[in-house]
Amino acid sequence: MPKVNTSVSRQPRRAILPGSGQRTTLTMVAQRAGVSPSTVSRILNGTAQVSEEKQALVKAIIEELGFRPDPAARSLAGGRTMSIGVLTQFIDSPYYGEALRGIEDELHKANYVPLFVSGHWNEAEEENRLFMLQERKVDGIIVLTGKLSNDTLVDMASRVPVVVTGRQLTAPNLFSIDFDNAEGARLAVRHLHALGHRRVAFISGPLDHPDAKQRLEGYKLELDFREMESDDALVVYSDYQEAGGFRAMNSLLDQRIQFTAVLAANDQMAYGVRLALHRAGLRVPEDVSLIGFDDLPHSAFTLPPLTSVRQSVYEIGTSAARAMFDLLSKVKPPSRLVEAELVIRESTRICRR
Repeated sequence: MPKVNTSVSRQPRRAILPGSGQRTTLTMVAQRAGVSPSTVSRILNGTAQVSEEKQALVKAIIEELGFRPDPAARSLAGGRTMSIGVLTQFIDSPYYGEALRGIEDELHKANYVPLFVSGHWNEAEEENRLFMLQERKVDGIIVLTGKLSNDTLVDMASRVPVVVTGRQLTAPNLFSIDFDNAEGARLAVRHLHALGHRRVAFISGPLDHPDAKQRLEGYKLELDFREMESDDALVVYSDYQEAGGFRAMNSLLDQRIQFTAVLAANDQMAYGVRLALHRAGLRVPEDVSLIGFDDLPHSAFTLPPLTSVRQSVYEIGTSAARAMFDLLSKVKPPSRLVEAELVIRESTRICRR
């Protein structure tokens, strides 16, 4: 058996070839798959423009041979750090957590590493974190909604690829993914109308969030279209948090505002609404129907299971990561407006009064 040279300076880091004592190299993987080493490299970093079948074959051979690329070597060879910066708002948020999981899962497939930072819905802090990521030499930046100006995002995209969610924005080296918030709210009101509800309270998110404005707009548009009762007293502005939903519902109850159903602008506030109704001796859905927004994973397991407007936050995360790979490959990502879907569970029922 030939003697293996293990000198770090002369020999690339390699995985052990099962059963042979040899170490697997990228060239070995390429030869087994019948492709060039550069194709294997591009498949590993997510920039290959080859068929899914070919990618699946190469990845299967990589797994079979136990090949593990050296991140440092790949970075030097490709001029990349194999890292993507991700600017979220609250890293401990159930909503943003789902998006982060989607991003991380998708990046992992291409052996990229995410760098997560939080902006806490503060424009100055978001801008600070954005430039911090750039200084870390990340290959691209994904921005999950936030208060950054369009000009700031366009300027950053002139330096590094940017994918932003929660807005519609067009610029070179930048891609945006938005969700049809207004239509989602209209779907919810339409469902309640079909159940016979005419006075529907709305717990709004903070109006410095574009999606909160859009959801409120959709609610009002559908009320008018269905000729339902439109009353400013039915709208309470809150903060997208569970405690905020609890406080908003208590405010409505304290003022003795009459309603038969509630639409909360996100699931987290709907959880707080549900608790406030329970504390007031009101049952969901027997006394009050309740709809949330986002369809977080926990919403299927609340009591009762929550009817909610579904936007797959996990899917938004994976879509953002895929769009980033397209930008890195100098390919224009496909247009992406995530459609709303109403998931009907047990928190809504026919109006009895």
